[in-house]
Amino acid sequence: MVEKYSKKFYLALVYIFLYAPIFFLIIFSFNSEKYSSNWGHFSLKWYSSLLSDDRILTALYYTVFVAVVSSLVSTIFGTLSAIAIDKMSGISKKAILNFNNIPVLNPDIVTAVSLMTLFIFFKIPFGITTLIIAHIVFSTPYVILSVLPKLKQLPKDIVKASLDLGATPRYTMRKIILPQIKPGIVAGFLFAFTMSIDDFVISFFNTGNDVTNLSIEIYSMARRGISPEINALSTLMFLTILILLFLANGKEFLSKEEKK
Repeated sequence: MVEKYSKKFYLALVYIFLYAPIFFLIIFSFNSEKYSSNWGHFSLKWYSSLLSDDRILTALYYTVFVAVVSSLVSTIFGTLSAIAIDKMSGISKKAILNFNNIPVLNPDIVTAVSLMTLFIFFKIPFGITTLIIAHIVFSTPYVILSVLPKLKQLPKDIVKASLDLGATPRYTMRKIILPQIKPGIVAGFLFAFTMSIDDFVISFFNTGNDVTNLSIEIYSMARRGISPEINALSTLMFLTILILLFLANGKEFLSKEEKK
């Protein structure tokens, strides 16, 4: 019994350690004072200021736009690549998997500088296009790694059975394979989306002067002090994700209850 409660205590400490910074960020987003070292009074000042800050809102727009586009493209490329890799065997399959793991294991700075050099070599002007391409290249290996385990879980003869029963390869892909690996595809998309939102190094080296995302904007603010508007924006983003998680889990719970 004592051991059981001690495990719960340590688990609670871990969660406190993980979420305490977010908790304090949310609290100080309602602080009327600019600096966190001084607490004035409860205020929505920084939320109203956020809505009128064109620079931060523009950075947020580019962040979400790049994340959505790059994640969709990465998910398509990654899923198709994973299906192709799954059909391979022998040395060629191992070689491609090793090549796929290189961007994952590489420091971000190496990938960022490599892409920047490539864009300069082909004389591609830096801007929204290079930023999206860089994020696609950066995210696709993670999608492949998310989809491959689901492909391995497929029954070995399910595709052959579908073809033997008269289904075309396209129909088999749409009705048999994709529904079976859907959780891996969704996980890959969410992984790519999160990586894109969070990324700084890849974005910093492969964007233009007229395009900036939140990570670059916050980095530029750090030199002169982070604006409390960022606390307000971070709070709104956190609450949005939290609500989406509750809705997704609630939907899954309701579907399980209906099956019972």
